[in-house]
Amino acid sequence: MRHSNKSKNAEPSQRQRRVGEQIRHIISEVLHRGHFDSELLFNKANTVSVSEVVPSPDLKHARAYVISFNGENLDTLIDELNEHAHVFQKEIAKGTNLKFTPRVKFFTDNSFDEAQHIENLLRGVHIPDDAEE
Repeated sequence: MRHSNKSKNAEPSQRQRRVGEQIRHIISEVLHRGHFDSELLFNKANTVSVSEVVPSPDLKHARAYVISFNGENLDTLIDELNEHAHVFQKEIAKGTNLKFTPRVKFFTDNSFDEAQHIENLLRGVHIPDDAEE
């Protein structure tokens, strides 16, 4: 019996990666311009970066991961980004040549924090000098 490549843990296809990178650039550009009716987004848009966008296999949805330059908590900003997702949606529709415009949902990117935690754990490992036993 053959297993399908469509499992949830499968690597993204080349097309998903290409579309994700295209969407990441569009979102970053919109954030940089800062044309929002939200005071929070207007003030904080330049303190965050979109680290990665991962589209679903059917390209109808995409998860945009955001990091903060100054290390502040992003919960409120993520909520605001999701509330104003229609602004990004319109720009994605203009900037891509896709049959469907992916619906973007924003999330905090914790990968850098996790990497730092692992590095701290590895630095704390003590290997005894006389490990001949």
